Amino acid sequence: MKANNKSGAKKEIYGVLGLGRFGSSLAQKLAESGAEVIVVDMDESKVREARAYTEYAYIVGKLTKESLSEIGIQNCGTVIVCIGDSLEVSLLTTLNVINLGVKRVIAKAMNSDHGLLLEKIGAEVVYPERDMGERLARKLTVNSVLEYINLSNDIDIFECSVPKDLIGVPVAESGFRQKYALNIIAIQSGCETMTDIDPNYRFQQGDIIVLIGKSDGLRRFQESR
Repeated sequence: MKANNKSGAKKEIYGVLGLGRFGSSLAQKLAESGAEVIVVDMDESKVREARAYTEYAYIVGKLTKESLSEIGIQNCGTVIVCIGDSLEVSLLTTLNVINLGVKRVIAKAMNSDHGLLLEKIGAEVVYPERDMGERLARKLTVNSVLEYINLSNDIDIFECSVPKDLIGVPVAESGFRQKYALNIIAIQSGCETMTDIDPNYRFQQGDIIVLIGKSDGLRRFQESR
């Protein structure tokens, strides 16, 4: 059975190959966002659990081009290969997905050498364990940082409590842009979240600020606290 759009409207279809911790979490979040998700694993219990959030959950022993085609992986706009325990299986599976004509193929890498090989065959590469470590390090070392996302090698989004020295200070005088080249994209004040930022708004005790900017700006902001 292949994934299809029953409503007739064009809808992005994602494929997640490998239901370890990373793959399972990713697939569930995609499904919760309303996306159509095809998930694949050789472990029957993991596939059974996945059927709680997608009807397109398949047990596949060998991820050959033929078996992937049979379950409709070629219909996906994006496929994420979440196989990290076998370099050979990861590379061959990624190559099979690319050869099926999937437009965007993202693959999990165990280390930089693995990632380099995946890039050579045409995949985008993610390093979940490394990125999670960096994310935690940022949260631990940057004062007041509540959440951190690295968008690229040079751009970060992070969420922080308003620094004490900025309580009562207008946004226009906060210095985020002038001092650190950071832009405020949202302010949460109590139950209200503001995305259209008023430069005259004065920060209040308990405000949460969401900022975007270069990693260097985040570092300088960290050093100033």
